Amino acid sequence: MGISISHGVPSTRSAHTIANLGQHLAHALTGAEWREISHLFDGRLYTPVHTPPAQAGRIAALLMKAASSRAMDSEWRELAVLLGGAANRAARAGQNWVWD
Repeated sequence: MGISISHGVPSTRSAHTIANLGQHLAHALTGAEWREISHLFDGRLYTPVHTPPAQAGRIAALLMKAASSRAMDSEWRELAVLLGGAANRAARAGQNWVWD
């Protein structure tokens, strides 16, 4: 079963893929930063998730920070940027960022 992510993510992502990205994010962020987003990427995601705009903006910033880290493999960097862009679009539009 795939997870549909709003605001410009073109296809669904499997829960397994999201959890794998989470493993990379955990190594690219500080512990405190990781805890802010772990509810989405720790492999225990229950959908639907409606993230308020301000929180989506913070998630976008953390995904972009992780993507710029040397600790991120290029394949996972691309996915982090894709999701970060979607979160940023939701935040700028003042809309919830929805995963279902």
